[in-house]
Amino acid sequence: MDGAPQPPSNLYGVADLGEPVKAGPGEPAVNHVRALLDKRLRALLHHEPGAREGSDPEDLHQMRVAVRRMRAALKSARPLLDGAWADDLRAELGRLGRALGPVRDLDVMIERLRGAVATLPPVERAAGERLVAVLEADRVGARAEMLDELDADRHATLRRRLIEAVSAPLPEPPGEVARPALIDLVRAETRKLTRAVDRAGPNPPDMTLHDLRIRTKRLRYTGELVEPAMRNSRGKRTPDAKRVRKMLDAAKELQEVLGDHQDACVAEHRIRVLLDELGDSPDAHEVFVGGRLVERERARAEELRGRWWTAWTSLSERAERL
Repeated sequence: MDGAPQPPSNLYGVADLGEPVKAGPGEPAVNHVRALLDKRLRALLHHEPGAREGSDPEDLHQMRVAVRRMRAALKSARPLLDGAWADDLRAELGRLGRALGPVRDLDVMIERLRGAVATLPPVERAAGERLVAVLEADRVGARAEMLDELDADRHATLRRRLIEAVSAPLPEPPGEVARPALIDLVRAETRKLTRAVDRAGPNPPDMTLHDLRIRTKRLRYTGELVEPAMRNSRGKRTPDAKRVRKMLDAAKELQEVLGDHQDACVAEHRIRVLLDELGDSPDAHEVFVGGRLVERERARAEELRGRWWTAWTSLSERAERL
């Protein structure tokens, strides 16, 4: 992209890593944590230049996913690691995730509204495009803030720290501390999600459904962390691994339903904010189009709300077999 900011000279890339870290069946669980962190770090470093350049939103998306999965792994595998080390690294990754979030959220919102506006009649489409233009202006400001964070010394320190972390065995707790079995990590996340659903009931507020989505994602990431390690010497899934795999399929379905619900809720709220910002003498076409879009997103959210309990029931039944 012409005029795009140039990355700093201390931008670490995949070339700064050695050979990919591998962990096979039967190896200690912490080795699999290291292999996962290495894999996600490579994704982060690979997509960061594209996220900075900004022409393909998928780069930022994949960079953010890598950050989330590393944070989830550090949280789920905390009993296997030096707790203070894991918590501190996870906090720094959280700071990075918060720097990436606003731009990624606007990317999603702009794409969503563009698609909706494209279906409108020509007169209404022009008004809808003016609403989208407001989001595009917001994105310019959000990208500037994101790039400031990515250019900061603190971010360079985090990249270097991550590279050093995966280049050697991860720090573990003292020898006398008991390490849980891999399947117990999944069971622990399952219990947390189940308790949260029991408190929520089948028809909770939107924000509660958003919280359940986060918990479901955490369960899914934990399962993806441990499932490869739960195989026999020939690489075949053990009975426990097969049960985890089935649970992961159900967790993915629930996460998608809750994620789509959250996207619809966020879109509805953002459109309402856009309408509020039109001032005392708003354009009638923009108000009309905004109202139509709000109605569409609310209907979508309600349709998804009607599906989440069925998806949860499927996940719960599979989780009970762990």
